[in-house]
Amino acid sequence: IERTVETEMKKLYESGENYLETILVLFNRHGEVRSIDIVREMELSKPSVSRAMGILKEGGFILIDENGYITLTEDGRQVAETIYERHRVLTDWLVSLGVDEKTAAEDACRMEHAISSTSFDRLKEHIKKYHQNIGKS
Repeated sequence: IERTVETEMKKLYESGENYLETILVLFNRHGEVRSIDIVREMELSKPSVSRAMGILKEGGFILIDENGYITLTEDGRQVAETIYERHRVLTDWLVSLGVDEKTAAEDACRMEHAISSTSFDRLKEHIKKYHQNIGKS
């Protein structure tokens, strides 16, 4: 059975994708991630984050070392990068249409989980053709 980003993402719910995206962003920002960093970034409770980390670990999306540092597995990284790219492109596109930054980011966060890879790829092609600077931030 072939494992693709699309099939891996179907196994995750929106919240799981949000956690993976947050881990990616925090790692890129600080070079390391622990559960407490996710608690602070997402403004969630410690038990909620702990439960989610257990599910993501069980699903093969993250690894947690003996010191509590969290790293993305290859599958986890692929999903996180896919969601993060969608977030950046959709946010930039909405801003270019005149939507304020905060609303654009919130709307992009909802849209990034619902849009299929096929639709996103076509939208991205359209955006690149007509809006050259979008998605490059």
